Amino acid sequence: MEGEDARRVALTYSIVARDVDSGELGVAVQSRAFACGAPVMWARPGVGAVATQAFGERSYGPLGLDLLAAGKTPEQALAALITADEQSDVRQVAMVDADGAVAAHTGAACIPDAGHQTGEGYSVQANIMRSPEVWPAMADAFESAGGSLARRMLAALEAAEQAGGDWRGMQATGLLVVPSEGKPWEVVADLRVDDHPAPLKELRRLLDLRDGYAAIYEGQAPRGEAARAFGMAEGDVGLADLLDAAHAGDVDRARALMAPLLAEEPRWALLVRVLGARGLLPHADEIV
Repeated sequence: MEGEDARRVALTYSIVARDVDSGELGVAVQSRAFACGAPVMWARPGVGAVATQAFGERSYGPLGLDLLAAGKTPEQALAALITADEQSDVRQVAMVDADGAVAAHTGAACIPDAGHQTGEGYSVQANIMRSPEVWPAMADAFESAGGSLARRMLAALEAAEQAGGDWRGMQATGLLVVPSEGKPWEVVADLRVDDHPAPLKELRRLLDLRDGYAAIYEGQAPRGEAARAFGMAEGDVGLADLLDAAHAGDVDRARALMAPLLAEEPRWALLVRVLGARGLLPHADEIV
């Protein structure tokens, strides 16, 4: 397990988790390391999620998921990876499988404060922290937070920072959630902030946008209300209102909402017709 990825430093805190209600699997991370999401976060629908960090060995991600997919428990998969790795004492790794079983490893040579804590369906882990209170604070926040798996994991990251976080500061963050089943490329949310003075604040803004767009294109009325609540742009809010009116069969209101959009850009008519043809916007021909 050598090479450029094996030498990459991702000193950080993270969480892997399974949502008991939806079965979604996820991993989230924050670090004072540029673009930390790519080497740390790994997840596969119906299989599991892995976080690999500290002096991170990137191959723990795909190899760990392969072992889980082959029927190994997280403990068995993690033990196999650690046994094969001569530098396991500088690794920090956690994984959760599709049943919510977890396993975690903090190598003895990880830079302190370093440690992990596991709970029902999740593991939190951190190294090079200001305080050993960081990972317990993450666990408490995840267990007490409400909402989607993505929201609960973000709450854990924010709690880590409030408890002291990385003594070097903040730079990058990421969040990956996959469905309970599906093709390997299917995701619920995949957000990255590679370099930002306030990465967790930016991640929350991106998650709001993600949920806002999901409310518009995948949700049910009131889409417009959801778009406003998530701080969407004026054009997005207008489209959400238009979709609400169309789905409610209120063609007159839909036409009225369409008029300013067409005045600004006539090609809105093409988009409406395409959405109608795909069954996403009822009464499209009557609206335009």
